[in-house]
Amino acid sequence: MRINCKTVSRAALVLFITAMGAADAAEKYPNKPGRLILPFGAGGSTDVIGRIFAQRFGEAWGQTVVVDNRPGAAGILGTELAAKASTTLISLYATMPNILCVTPSLPAANVGEFVKLAKGHPGKFKYASSGVGASPHLTMELFKAAAGVDIVHVPYKVSSQGYTDTMSGLVQAFFFNLPGPLPHIKAGRLRALAVTSAKRAEQVPHIPTIMESGIPDFEVTVWQGYALPKGTPQRYAATIHAAMMKALESPELRQRFFTAGVSAAPVTPEAFRKFVEAETAKWKKAIDISGAKVE
Repeated sequence: MRINCKTVSRAALVLFITAMGAADAAEKYPNKPGRLILPFGAGGSTDVIGRIFAQRFGEAWGQTVVVDNRPGAAGILGTELAAKASTTLISLYATMPNILCVTPSLPAANVGEFVKLAKGHPGKFKYASSGVGASPHLTMELFKAAAGVDIVHVPYKVSSQGYTDTMSGLVQAFFFNLPGPLPHIKAGRLRALAVTSAKRAEQVPHIPTIMESGIPDFEVTVWQGYALPKGTPQRYAATIHAAMMKALESPELRQRFFTAGVSAAPVTPEAFRKFVEAETAKWKKAIDISGAKVE
């Protein structure tokens, strides 16, 4: 699969919202519903989080926000659709770590033991992902390079099947977004070894970070954000940003995000732009390491 390096960080990590029908100078804004493009199918963690945000944001914005699921190619199809329509970055709205899990039958209680096992069996262990170019795939490729291990990639069309096959032992490990495997971790069906965030996740405070586990400078943040469509007058950006900040300050939204395994992440447009630039550079490196072909 060929991956466009200009959109890879978005394809792996971000969702865009586009507002349909920007008003002209003589009209009240907003005057039409908004559209939230989700580059994954209904029912997954991305969809759940997006719908929570869309509801609260729509209330703060004064218009309905319609959820538009565009699955395919590990999220790349929907993301490229949004990226082509969008130019003005407004803010992040949610962040979460990926989490390293292994099958419970594997004799590894921590990252160090997992790395030792993998080094002792090069090319024998398998890891699940949600597809080539998605964050679970590229996160493991970064981990493999940092830890010096050889683990075989097994991409799945549906993340839940990756969880199931890891629980059964058909594959031995994965890095998936925290919300999806969280119920299986709590039930003991999966063994969690570490999270990829700089700090421990509040939902699983007993699970160390990858950096705490002995791999320095390893941080991956999965994120979702908002951008305006091309042609939207700049003066409307402040209106949109204010509505986002109001929505993200809602105690109800923050609690629902926490329960879902994510954190609200309000930032300024400038901070969001710098974040995207840094993420793009990081994930270009990950693509190079993975061997995927870059357009």
